[in-house]
Amino acid sequence: MPETTPPRYDVIAIGNAVVDVIASCEEELIEELDLNRGGMTLIDEARAEELYEAMPPARELSGGSAANTLAGLATLGLQCAFIGQVADDQLGKVFRHDMRATGIDFDTPAREGEPATGRVLIFVTPDGERTMNTFLGAGQFLPAAALDEDLIASGAILYLEGYLWDPEEPRRAMRRAIEVAREAGRKVAFTASESFVIDRHGDDFRAMIDDGVIDILFVNESELATLTGEDDFEAGLAAVAGKVPVLVATRSEKGAVAIAHGERAEVAAVPVVKVVDTTGAGDQFAAGFLSGYAKGEPLTRCLKRGAICASEVIAHYGPRPEADMIALMEERL
Repeated sequence: MPETTPPRYDVIAIGNAVVDVIASCEEELIEELDLNRGGMTLIDEARAEELYEAMPPARELSGGSAANTLAGLATLGLQCAFIGQVADDQLGKVFRHDMRATGIDFDTPAREGEPATGRVLIFVTPDGERTMNTFLGAGQFLPAAALDEDLIASGAILYLEGYLWDPEEPRRAMRRAIEVAREAGRKVAFTASESFVIDRHGDDFRAMIDDGVIDILFVNESELATLTGEDDFEAGLAAVAGKVPVLVATRSEKGAVAIAHGERAEVAAVPVVKVVDTTGAGDQFAAGFLSGYAKGEPLTRCLKRGAICASEVIAHYGPRPEADMIALMEERL
């Protein structure tokens, strides 16, 4: 597809197709179950069943980092499509329904047989901190053959999540997707997802940054330190800023910074009366930022959009927006 072809979609994402199972709990349960407080741990199906049995009453919501970002973008009126692998089971049907009901095109065929659709068991402590335990399930078997290359070429931005870099098949699929997007003259956005992912695949990520195949990089403060080996935030920014056209670094309550083509912008975090659940904060920040970027808005305004989206999602349970985000943007921008 030539570069001049107008994109059909604003953003196309490849990511984990998982259902979040979220429960409130006391600190003691985190210790009792020997969980990695505040982090994300990959688990097998047996451990998933064990933790599910130990959970207090829970609610089930479709999740997955990139899928959450698309849900945020869709509620802001952008045209989106998702590529991810579910199994032919009940949770897979729930996930597909939720994506399509949000207005996102999702046509990757379901996978027959084992393993089941992925799930994330999320324990939320009274301070709003979430501890995630992820069984990737069918999601880790997304093959390159499942990619609709014409679809990928039709998106202005291809958005990839680092979480899915771990299993081999999706990693190959994402490498091919990057090639297709770049051949079509599209932008590639990448979120590092979590420090442990960088610990495992940092060489890959740094090579992609050095090779210039990432146009927009999303990291949080700890991910930036892990990626660069620089504990000082400013030193970390300096180590990466010249290598990617757009670098976005979030700092929780300290706000966020973006550096694009030498221009630097910063915003403060949007105050929240009570932090209920931080699940999806980074995902929704990315949604807000990309919603502005896709429209060619100034850097500061893109960051403000991100901060508004993040503040909305941490004020309630679940990783996807519940408010009328278009109205919220009009009110707060």
